[in-house]
Amino acid sequence: MWTKSSRDGKKGGRRERSFGGWCVAFPRRVLIVAGLLCIVFACAASGLSERLSVGGFTASGTPSARAEAWATRFGADRPELVLVLRPSRRALDSPAVQAAGRRITERLAAERGVSRARSYWTEADGALRSADGRSALVLADLSGSETDTARTAQRLVPRYTEHGSLFAVRATGPAWSLAQSTEQARTDLVRAELIAAPLTFAILALAFRSLAAALLPVVVGGLSAVGALAVLRVLTAVTDVSVFAVNLVGALGFGLAVDYALFIVARFREERARGLVPRAAAQASVATAGRTVAVSAGTVTAALAALLVFPFSFLRSMAYAGMAVVVLAALTAVVVLPAVLACWGPRVESLDPLARVRWAPPPTIGRDSPLWRAVARAVTRRPLWWGAACMLLLTVMVLPFGHGRLGLADERILPTGVEAHATADLVRREWGTPPEGTLAVVLPRADPDVDKAALDAYGRRLSALPGVRGAVTVTGRYVGGRRVGEARPQRALPDPRAHPRTPPPDRRGRGTVATVSMVPDPQSERAADLVHAVRGLPSPGPGHVAGWSAQVVDARDALTSRLPLAAALIVAGTMTVVFWFTRSVVIPLKVLAVAALSLTAALGGIVHVFQDGHLHWLVGDFTATGTLDMTIPLLLFSVAFGLSVDYELFLLSRIQEHYRATGNNTEAVVHGIARTGRLFTAAALAVAVAMGALASSGVLLLKELGFGLALAVVVDATAVRGVLVPAVMRLAGRANWWAPARTRSPRHRRPRGPQPLADPDTSAPASAPVGPGQPPAAPPPTPAQAPQQ
Repeated sequence: MWTKSSRDGKKGGRRERSFGGWCVAFPRRVLIVAGLLCIVFACAASGLSERLSVGGFTASGTPSARAEAWATRFGADRPELVLVLRPSRRALDSPAVQAAGRRITERLAAERGVSRARSYWTEADGALRSADGRSALVLADLSGSETDTARTAQRLVPRYTEHGSLFAVRATGPAWSLAQSTEQARTDLVRAELIAAPLTFAILALAFRSLAAALLPVVVGGLSAVGALAVLRVLTAVTDVSVFAVNLVGALGFGLAVDYALFIVARFREERARGLVPRAAAQASVATAGRTVAVSAGTVTAALAALLVFPFSFLRSMAYAGMAVVVLAALTAVVVLPAVLACWGPRVESLDPLARVRWAPPPTIGRDSPLWRAVARAVTRRPLWWGAACMLLLTVMVLPFGHGRLGLADERILPTGVEAHATADLVRREWGTPPEGTLAVVLPRADPDVDKAALDAYGRRLSALPGVRGAVTVTGRYVGGRRVGEARPQRALPDPRAHPRTPPPDRRGRGTVATVSMVPDPQSERAADLVHAVRGLPSPGPGHVAGWSAQVVDARDALTSRLPLAAALIVAGTMTVVFWFTRSVVIPLKVLAVAALSLTAALGGIVHVFQDGHLHWLVGDFTATGTLDMTIPLLLFSVAFGLSVDYELFLLSRIQEHYRATGNNTEAVVHGIARTGRLFTAAALAVAVAMGALASSGVLLLKELGFGLALAVVVDATAVRGVLVPAVMRLAGRANWWAPARTRSPRHRRPRGPQPLADPDTSAPASAPVGPGQPPAAPPPTPAQAPQQ
């Protein structure tokens, strides 16, 4: 559509064809369509919660994943549900207790979704009896996916943990942990929104000095979040989507909405201050800040897309959710927001919450900040000193990341008072080796009758390995390389219909299983060494090592093997977008280096807090496990990297704009920091509140993600953007804007003739921009300079 772009908004002004012009030319049509789409998205998103997945934290396609399928067929997999039964008055081996224990086990085995159940009373296994002889375990294998087992546990546990007259029953296990994590995440989502929404609105109202303007990020965030939920609902039909993706959509969508709305509204105010009518100002805002929003959304999306290379369904679903909300937030900001601005016009400045108590005109978003201008001038005078001081601070922050250890999430991601966590702690205390502290070696080609001698020798070798408490094969029980007792009879193979995805039986032999009880923590380095030792030990035929420790080892290997590809995708995407945006070779390299340094500092922060167990007073109570779930640093880095480049692009757009007008690199840097400093401060506070609200979650994964993102945003918007970036750009000088001549577009090529400098305090150049590193084009003559007729 044709729209006006003249200063006075009258007829006869210069017209130009643009998408932003169409949006502001027909704002009511845009808002009506946006409202209808919001209703459609809300309807499409209905029923999402019932289709979300609760697992996906282990790597798929690994040797341990294949071994788990074998272990499931031989009944040696880790039980998904564990019940701890403690008789109220009678002894554990009394006839009444034994009969009641068998009835509970048989009743549980007959439940829908339970493939097998066993207990101390049905197996006569002393390992299922507690050290004090007062409690016993009932172990249940559940059929289906992780989501199916969690729903089965959610249905069964309340029926079996009711305190009866004979037993006190408590529950734990992976399925019950996932079920309680899901419920906790949903509760935390509501609490996070109740915390973040009013605080963020208050920050925006104070920053904009207008309640009306503070509503604009709510509009952008709401539309993008509803649209992203609809996209997730569609994706559930073709892939697994984690229940935690909804938390990310809420936090990231609102955080990006704040960023994008702040930058566009700030530009709108600048254009209005220059004399443009509302529609022309809205169109100019889309042409400048809107372009930066689109480029920023591209970089954030590219960073999140790198998560798709990792074999974790949790990360993939979070990447889908993040990309959907980023794209929709950008579209809403450049389509719907200009239409709202064109309709509201001067009313955007209305409803100042502090108008009655203010005695002087306040500084507002979109104007220079004297404080940040002073900081920028101080940094550009002594860039080496300030740059070194900032680098020292970031180096200190990144030091804890050097001893970071990655693991997998277990029930300890829940608060200590939650039943799954508390009961698991009880099992660790009373039984010594929890179910996850056992390795199962499936030998599908070994025949228990023909290969007795080989299995006996294999059991002795297994038990002699460092870190092994004991080993069991069909030929006996072994400790320290010696046979110490008879083995339990091997369980019969389960019904294939209960586990349709398990491998078929091997025709060369009946197959058997050897189990290994380990001493070290299942996620420790000693446990990893033990897994490698078991895999390297000669066995009677091919062996498949299953168990929690094997999954941890394979997940780490899968992560490290895919890291180079993910890093290459992020680097390539960022370099391409930033080079296209700035037409500079040096600036993309600087963007990557600064972003990586600031983000590793944030990773050092989460290691110091959550792995080492510090600052409980700040983030609330949690259990320090000595590891970080390996998916969280990846997700944190991708999201925070995108936000970091987001801020960098908005800063560069203002610096580059002023540099093209003046040709003075130092003044351009000072001007860019002064013009965006207050903007970044408000955006960082709002985003930190939106992300930091996740830190109030009871689920450790969300707590780590929320704290890490809030820390990354605050550090990036203050120390990095306010000190390190201007110091580096001051030292680089005109080299910032160098690019090979062939890579410049026609409008970026060097103009000919003398090029006088423009006024350094103007917010936008009066002449057409020229290429990076080139002097500006001559401004039009003033009336005093015009030739006399």
